[in-house]
Amino acid sequence: MSVSPSDNNGEEAKKREAEAMMRQKALIVLLDQQARQRLTNIRMVKPELALAVENYLITAASAGKLNRALTDEELKQLLINLQQPKKHFKINRV
Repeated sequence: MSVSPSDNNGEEAKKREAEAMMRQKALIVLLDQQARQRLTNIRMVKPELALAVENYLITAASAGKLNRALTDEELKQLLINLQQPKKHFKINRV
């Protein structure tokens, strides 16, 4: 029995959808309402940062480091820590 490429794409899509649903359920438990809204807003502007935060939260929760939902203020601190520092250049004119 052979699997056609279209069937394989359908299975992958279902797998991605199931993974996205699991992530959303985990975030509902790990973040309060305001923090979830902030993460949604960040996802629109910087999807890679939102994904990094989600991965961090899910990893921390699975390791037992998170035992309650994070507040918006705690998420802000996490975002500050996760964002890479910006490089500042100063140009001196002579």
